[in-house]
Amino acid sequence: MSVRDEREIEQLTVGAWTKRCYLAGRALMDATLRPYDLGATQWYVLWHLANAGPAVQRDLGRALELERATLSGIISALVRKGLVEQTSDERDQRQRLLTLTSSGEALWRELPDLTFIHQAAFDGIDEADLATTIRVLRSATERLQALSRKA
Repeated sequence: MSVRDEREIEQLTVGAWTKRCYLAGRALMDATLRPYDLGATQWYVLWHLANAGPAVQRDLGRALELERATLSGIISALVRKGLVEQTSDERDQRQRLLTLTSSGEALWRELPDLTFIHQAAFDGIDEADLATTIRVLRSATERLQALSRKA
């Protein structure tokens, strides 16, 4: 790597480093899930259903911060794979209730524990540094979301 390249990398912004870290973690996650024919967002849906139980599709979209069309495509794929069942909610027939199928539950138990990604990224980093990073990124996110609501 040239001195110029090293200098450019050192000058990346907080946003650029945040994105690079996210993309590196996401790439590792995707590579780990590939043998199971799952993508990272499909994993997040399964995680939510496995840990929080059945969910109304609209509420799941909000929890995972996914647009309706994006979530719809993901749910359709999981239903086709036989991992998720989509039924009408008893309280509101217009809403779709999502539940893991027995195949979905079996796959969930088979999937590798992805906490190794977090450990690889953050083990050995001082807890105070991590707390500061979280506080700064949370504040920046909240400010940007507030600005977006005003627009």
